[in-house]
Amino acid sequence: MAKYCDHLPLYRQEQIYATRHDINIPRQSMARWLGLAADWLRPIYECIHTGVMAGGYVQVDETPVEYLSLCNGQTKQEYLWACKRPGADVSFTWATGRAALCLERIIPADFTGTVQCDGYQAYPSFAKRNEGRITLAACWAHAWRKFHEAIESAPQHAGWLLLQIQHLYHIEQQLRRSKAGPQQRQALRASHSRMIVERIHRAITRVKRSRRHLSKSAMGRAIDYALTHWPMLIVYLADGRIEIDNNPVENAIRPTAIGKKNWLFIGEAEAGLRSAILFTIIEACRSRGIDPQTYLRDVLKRLPTMTNRQVKYVTPATWAKEHHRSGHLQAA
Repeated sequence: MAKYCDHLPLYRQEQIYATRHDINIPRQSMARWLGLAADWLRPIYECIHTGVMAGGYVQVDETPVEYLSLCNGQTKQEYLWACKRPGADVSFTWATGRAALCLERIIPADFTGTVQCDGYQAYPSFAKRNEGRITLAACWAHAWRKFHEAIESAPQHAGWLLLQIQHLYHIEQQLRRSKAGPQQRQALRASHSRMIVERIHRAITRVKRSRRHLSKSAMGRAIDYALTHWPMLIVYLADGRIEIDNNPVENAIRPTAIGKKNWLFIGEAEAGLRSAILFTIIEACRSRGIDPQTYLRDVLKRLPTMTNRQVKYVTPATWAKEHHRSGHLQAA
């Protein structure tokens, strides 16, 4: 698991085994082992993905990943999509692009609820195709970043708006400290956050009408972003389950960025699904304080004799509960 836990590419592991331990293990053999492990673990991965999609609220983000094309030996770009239910697991999916059609394959056809995302145009296209079934929620962190980019060119307007958004986040910090549930979150947002949000909307609408900032300026782009996504930015006010931003899924996808720097490319296209499976299971272990190697060593021994119905008993969530009770959990 050194490739996915420690982000060591297989060629480096091959060199380490040869130079430090005088053991010759070709990287092709290691790649085959990873492929076999991923095949065995796929039912657990699917179980985790089903659980992520079961709550009617999911955050989605994507990151580009280079892979090696066997046709011409050159690298091409595909995408690793992350779906996270805040407070629960994250599942990764490998896809050939980042268009709305990819979301159709990632999000189950029977999913009904809220998808929280950034401002990428594929999400509105996906929601439009599934009108009445999908509600989009936008991310206030993205809006904050847009106004922060405009602070030098429009210090007065951008500074005031950033302060208002900070007030919104202060309320969220209070809710987290008090461990408020969805109903409490919704109530406090209705009594405190909503008036701040309405004040922000009045201000940016007024500035937009004044035409003081060109549409191509940093401030103009920030205002247009906020107004365009406004219906989605206020979704969190009416639903206490929804987070103010999609930082949880961005944080979940961040470890893959470290791997991309070290690997340069992920391998052939088929390695993408393998990586999605292994990343999903490793992150499920880490979020529960499980040492991924300890978990995989145990589960890979048990899977060959198990039926598909028994897979739910060896997911990281169930495995962690069993080992917490027995006192043998080995922290990551």
